[in-house]
Amino acid sequence: MTSRGPEVRPLWRGRTLAVLGIVLVAFSLRSAVASLSPVVDHVARDFPMPSAVVGLIGTAPPVCFALFGLLTPLIERRLGLERVAVIALGAVTVGLVARGLAVDSSTLLIATALVFAGVGMANILMPPLVKKYFPDRLGLMMTLYTTVMAFSTFLPPLVAVPAADAAGWRVSLAMWAVFALAGTIPWIVMLLRTRSEAAAAPAAPADPSGTAPDPDRISFEDATALSTGPIVTAPSSSRVFSRLARIPLAWTLAGVFGTSASMAYTAFAWLPTILVEHAGTTPQQAGLLLSLFAFTGLPASLIVPVLIVRFRATTALYVIGALGAVVGLLGLLLVPAPSVVWLWVLLYGLAGLLFPLALVLISIRAREPETAVALSGFVQSTGYVLAAVFPFLLGVLHTTTGGWQVPLIVLTALLVASIPAGVYAGRHVTVEAAWERRNGRRW
Repeated sequence: MTSRGPEVRPLWRGRTLAVLGIVLVAFSLRSAVASLSPVVDHVARDFPMPSAVVGLIGTAPPVCFALFGLLTPLIERRLGLERVAVIALGAVTVGLVARGLAVDSSTLLIATALVFAGVGMANILMPPLVKKYFPDRLGLMMTLYTTVMAFSTFLPPLVAVPAADAAGWRVSLAMWAVFALAGTIPWIVMLLRTRSEAAAAPAAPADPSGTAPDPDRISFEDATALSTGPIVTAPSSSRVFSRLARIPLAWTLAGVFGTSASMAYTAFAWLPTILVEHAGTTPQQAGLLLSLFAFTGLPASLIVPVLIVRFRATTALYVIGALGAVVGLLGLLLVPAPSVVWLWVLLYGLAGLLFPLALVLISIRAREPETAVALSGFVQSTGYVLAAVFPFLLGVLHTTTGGWQVPLIVLTALLVASIPAGVYAGRHVTVEAAWERRNGRRW
């Protein structure tokens, strides 16, 4: 087959279900996570919510994301992207309904773990799904995907409490299951359609050249065919993970993602407390400032994917995000005055550039969709281990030192240390090519 660039085609033509499926998955990823914390006080009126359980619920997302980051590629290899997407959204749907039916803190915790298990699986699937169905529209679809995720971060806190006041916390928690359930429909329809088309289509002739096409240089139809069928020459999932573990590029991508996740989970866990205890704000002001921190993710999700895919601005974006966040943290450390604290939080929020950047890199640093699944699992599972440990570490440091100076210094050090990883990840090479260059044989 002649090597050629991806055929650019209208976004919706023949891909309406894929667009809807990806949008609904993206919405469910964040709404499922952000819908509980605003109504914890309402839940506590019906049954006790021990601090240990609240802490476990706060730690559950990165732990589940790390665990299922390892398991999802193994499951996907047997079942395929679309089937695993249905399973993931089904788990989210059941978990959200179960949260609304919880009778005590233990059942609430179990239901929440089920929700985050589904979200953890879907996290891994999203970059490969975008790469599979939109090889000609990576920038646009990653922008749409990350923007929907950013939007769904703001929406639950805005409506969860009013919904709980009007209809009860059970309705407030369970109502988000509607979106996850709706998200299964496009993938089920595509699975049924693919099965019927496969049964009707004659077997494709073998390629006499015996070489696999490069998915980054083929049309949408060829890329889809390559992704849905088994790649005979592809290494097994365990071998892919073993190879990724020996590639510096994979570890630098994990460092980029882990830094991004650590900044986000640390902020949501500790930033309001830091602002109240260290900067002297009121709890109400701290809540608004946390919203300001989260708001920076919205414009970042709009511009970052396009800048990376069109202009290859990876290194510049990472340096801007990391150094901006460093300036914000140093401002909080050295000049924690209530009159300027909003500026420091806004600058710290530039760390929000790193999340969409990491997601786009997972898509474009893999040559084959199957490798993208394994890379997504490797990067996200490794990164979420860091995100699970880091907020806990900062809490220990705060308890040990009796202040927030040392935790802020450690946060700053993490960002500075991650800059070389961000620069290295900006190199225009896939993990397959990096492995081939190091080992002298084909991936």
